[in-house]
Amino acid sequence: MYGAGKTPEQLVTILRTLHERHPDRAVLATRLSEEALATVPEALPEAVVDRVARAVTLGPLPAARGTVAILSAGTSDAPVAAEAALTIRVHGAGVDRIDDVGVAGLHRLLGVRDRLASADCLVVVAGMEGALPSVVGGLSGVPLVAVPTSVGYGASFGGVAALLGMLNSCAPGVTVVNIDNGYGAGVFAARVARNAAPRPDAS
Repeated sequence: MYGAGKTPEQLVTILRTLHERHPDRAVLATRLSEEALATVPEALPEAVVDRVARAVTLGPLPAARGTVAILSAGTSDAPVAAEAALTIRVHGAGVDRIDDVGVAGLHRLLGVRDRLASADCLVVVAGMEGALPSVVGGLSGVPLVAVPTSVGYGASFGGVAALLGMLNSCAPGVTVVNIDNGYGAGVFAARVARNAAPRPDAS
């Protein structure tokens, strides 16, 4: 559920209703305001709040199948990366967080190439010029979804520069979602990872 624009009371009602109808799986609400992050757990004590992701879950997370590695360029990209991570868990895949591996320090990225190769899908989150997905796409053949963030100075135009950079990537196979759309990237990546991983009943 997209929480922006909804009142805390509306969020509580929707979360409670969805949880009652589907008590065996988690309900996710994203993009919550500070007021909602404070109010929802008071009304629903069993809800779990992720303040970095600005999101809430209610109900049990599914068993993870497959792994998504989430790479973020810098600490400023953390809210979007956290939203993607929580979304992936809610949609049934495991998460490997790899933070602060932006192109300003390529040695950090080269030091985690084994973790990229072992993942079933990659989510690469970056602002500024949005170069990180191109670099990762050139280093790895793992399916990759890029997330431009609104982080950057004036000429980044609120993430448009990163978006255009990712859309124009010369690394083949880079899929791009909209600016700050950690949720969309998380759903895509979880589906890829779950379908790539062996099913529990497979012989």
